[in-house]
Amino acid sequence: QVQLVESGGGLVQAGGSLRLSCAASRRPFSTYYMGWFRQAPGKERDFVAAINWNTASEYYTNAVKGRFTISRDNPKNTVYLQMNSLKPEDTAVYYCAAAYYIGVGYPSRANEYAYWGQGTQVTISS
Repeated sequence: QVQLVESGGGLVQAGGSLRLSCAASRRPFSTYYMGWFRQAPGKERDFVAAINWNTASEYYTNAVKGRFTISRDNPKNTVYLQMNSLKPEDTAVYYCAAAYYIGVGYPSRANEYAYWGQGTQVTISS
């Protein structure tokens, strides 16, 4: 069992930056991926980024490539999502998630993740 607690959401103007944090209750196993998803009102929960906890390999959805960076801090059992050049369409509740995954590629679907945080609101004003 892994508990995840997100922080760092808020309201910023378009073009601004935010850094989200996700603290895990214990160190994820090496076969874990940590991911960020987002859900806008009336829409599905969409994949944003993921990181392999062991190798630190990063994966992004096309909409955020070059603007968002996922990273992890092993001693703190924490994963971050640095979000730059924010746009109004980035407005959503952002969720941190953990997946035990040993398949091909990386987990990008919500049902591949077993553990979820409570979510943090990110609002970008135009």
